[in-house]
Amino acid sequence: MKFMVKGCNYFEIEIAYALPNIQILRQITIRAGDTVEQAILQSGILDQFPEIALTENRIGIFGDFVKPSTILRPNDRLEIYRPLTIDPKKARLLRAKKPRIK
Repeated sequence: MKFMVKGCNYFEIEIAYALPNIQILRQITIRAGDTVEQAILQSGILDQFPEIALTENRIGIFGDFVKPSTILRPNDRLEIYRPLTIDPKKARLLRAKKPRIK
């Protein structure tokens, strides 16, 4: 939803961050022209999850990787990704080695 406040355009975006046991979805209102980094800082998610490092964690919008300087658009879903705990190829190999129950 887009609306006017004191001559500036504001709109909503969603920020998503997931851990193995919890998923955070946070709706925030930002100004037109705000960047990914500005939105993350404004959201307060870094205070709640200090392990997030904008220089290390990958960030995406609807699954496409973006830079912290990317300008956001209305209704974007900003996703903060955490590092992989295991290499996907190794995980598939381990699953393939497990005995199958019939």
